[in-house]
Amino acid sequence: MALQITDATLEDVLKTDKLVVIDFWAEWCGPCKMVGPIIDQLAEEYKEKAVIGKVDVDNNDDATSKYSIRNIPTTVFIKDGEIVDKVVGAGSKKVFVEKIEKHL
Repeated sequence: MALQITDATLEDVLKTDKLVVIDFWAEWCGPCKMVGPIIDQLAEEYKEKAVIGKVDVDNNDDATSKYSIRNIPTTVFIKDGEIVDKVVGAGSKKVFVEKIEKHL
């Protein structure tokens, strides 16, 4: 299960030296519901190598603004505090795996 990230916990999450993958989503978003289970699977598969979590855009304005999220779902890949990659829209598991592997 992916980590639930909020405005209050984001900075602590970013303190890791691991790759951080954050899925920005909302309950009412159809494509987000397609991506959600993939993110949860990846969180289990990569739990030793990466921190994978989700931010509910409706309840976390600061985190959403920090990364200039305009469309959802948007998944950002962060290394050393900087965005190194991004997927806007619903991607396949293969797309996410390729990006994670590229930045590990």
